[in-house]
Amino acid sequence: MGEPVIESMAEVRGHLADVIDRARRDGTPTIITRRGRQEAVVIDIAECWRLREVADQAEDEWLNRLAAEAEAEGLEGSVSLEGMAALLRDHHGRA
Repeated sequence: MGEPVIESMAEVRGHLADVIDRARRDGTPTIITRRGRQEAVVIDIAECWRLREVADQAEDEWLNRLAAEAEAEGLEGSVSLEGMAALLRDHHGRA
């Protein structure tokens, strides 16, 4: 993956196809700014799916560690894995 290119929204509007091609062809992400603030990034779709898979695996591993720790401490006051997942979804929904 190449070093990210930083461009304003106005710049990207003028050559969006090139930005997408650069992401796909070279693996170079483009960070899009608006009023000087970083707002979004254009990356190759394969990289997007890879990052989602990495995040999902990390979350699964974390949940499994929590479940193992809870099981090691005993069942009193514990929450099932499904219950923990529901709590996390609810928490992420409010964040």
